[in-house]
Amino acid sequence: MRSLMKLGMVAAAAATMLLVSVGPASADPGGDAVDYVALGDSYSSGTGTREYFDSGCQRSHHSYPAQLAVQHGYTLTFDACSGARIADVRNEQLGNLSAETDLITVSAGGNDTGWTDVLVSCARPWPWTCWGDIDRAENFIRTTLPGRLDALYTDIAAAAPGATVIVVGYPRLFNGETCNFAARISAGEQERLNAAADLLSDTTEAVAADFGFTYLDARDAFDGHAVCDDVEWLNGLSNPIGESYHPNRLGHDGYTREVTALL
Repeated sequence: MRSLMKLGMVAAAAATMLLVSVGPASADPGGDAVDYVALGDSYSSGTGTREYFDSGCQRSHHSYPAQLAVQHGYTLTFDACSGARIADVRNEQLGNLSAETDLITVSAGGNDTGWTDVLVSCARPWPWTCWGDIDRAENFIRTTLPGRLDALYTDIAAAAPGATVIVVGYPRLFNGETCNFAARISAGEQERLNAAADLLSDTTEAVAADFGFTYLDARDAFDGHAVCDDVEWLNGLSNPIGESYHPNRLGHDGYTREVTALL
């Protein structure tokens, strides 16, 4: 999602190609490497893993797209970029799609909802509350987001008509506990934020289904691994601040397994 340090800015970067050589067992029956394009925002670029080969877009070798390429021998075009909104994906990331594209993953929509601003508001100390911010985000998800996703998926389907498309969803972030007193998000606020995440997931899944795209629902996989759980797959409030509330390396390992199960 949009970097907490760079609200209002979208990093622009050229596509990064990762060409991976593997043994014959990973090749497809025709002997050609699978042409894989990773699209989307920070949940796909790898923000939260704390190690990046492209600092502008925060692309990481620990991200699930990079792991998929290594594990399966795919030829990866890594276009996902931290901070990207749906319009950014449409305008800046689709140029490498073609009739030759075999596989696409995409995560998009979180930045459009203003999710980072909502989290910042919820983390403010009592007596501040963020109910209104959550209400506005949910209203956006219901009324505006479906049309934006429809436009994005239309563009993807037209640009790569033969590709398998996996739409990667966002997890719930919270388990109802507070373990970092610098970010005092109350149990009630956490419940509302998780409900908003559910709405975002269900809405995205419904639009993806209209296009015959596969939807990866991350909520079950991340259950028991939220912020403040014993084994966190998500960063809580972090230093640097932009790492906050993103999947860590364990989270991207989990995403890698979940995508693999859908292939």
